[in-house]
Amino acid sequence: MQQTDIHQFLKRYFLANNCSIVTETPSYLTVQLTIELDKELMNRPFYWHYVEKTGGEANPASLTFITDPAFEDDSVQGERIHFGSPRLHQIFASTQKLGGFIHLYEQVSSAQPTNQPLHPWLALNIKVSYKCDRKKDELLSLGINLINGQIIESFHELIINQNLSSKISDYCFTLSPFIKPKSAIARLTSYVTDYVKTQPTEWAEKAQERWYEDLALLDHFYETAEELPEIYVTEKTALQELYEPTILFKFINGGLFYISPETMSRQFNKTQAG
Repeated sequence: MQQTDIHQFLKRYFLANNCSIVTETPSYLTVQLTIELDKELMNRPFYWHYVEKTGGEANPASLTFITDPAFEDDSVQGERIHFGSPRLHQIFASTQKLGGFIHLYEQVSSAQPTNQPLHPWLALNIKVSYKCDRKKDELLSLGINLINGQIIESFHELIINQNLSSKISDYCFTLSPFIKPKSAIARLTSYVTDYVKTQPTEWAEKAQERWYEDLALLDHFYETAEELPEIYVTEKTALQELYEPTILFKFINGGLFYISPETMSRQFNKTQAG
């Protein structure tokens, strides 16, 4: 998932929490928060305490998020949001808190009253962190078909504009999964592991170079000591903790989506063509 995908992630987060999109362009979006999400994100407990105590009119905030790093327009005032920004980390945490797992069905038109099968897809949003003395985060959105095991990247892009509901449409039925959720999660975990192995390693090599340079300075500082003090071991361990390249991934949230094969095929072909 690239920087542009943050835009779609934010849009789905706010819509899922009943906020309205006031303005949207490819470079930014403005959202009107609900009372609940204002309390969740805006950190103004004294305001809400006053409103609730006095019975005053609630005025939830609206926020503008600039998701395109190259966007420049003085008339648009908003937060620039990117991987590593505090606001995005806050929303990741909120996503886990408010909706760690959802269960939705595609809404199929009743104009064609024929039995329509819906395939089960397990979707996971996963944050991959490349950590040394610097840190880079990447968000992956993966979906696996629980019938045939097909794995699709950028799954959220395929379903972001689909009409989904917590209730199944008339004349639709679901297919029972052949692949159990535990096995599906294991497959997605393996997929992420293989993906990480294909990524450039220059960041890790550069971190090791900086680590060895600082370690050489540390050794030089204590080279005349007859016996290395305890602080030497402490500082050496601290350097390792700071510089040692580490890759972590964390499940942000997920869902079980029942979607018709025709819709998935159409959306997948559309993204491939794009």
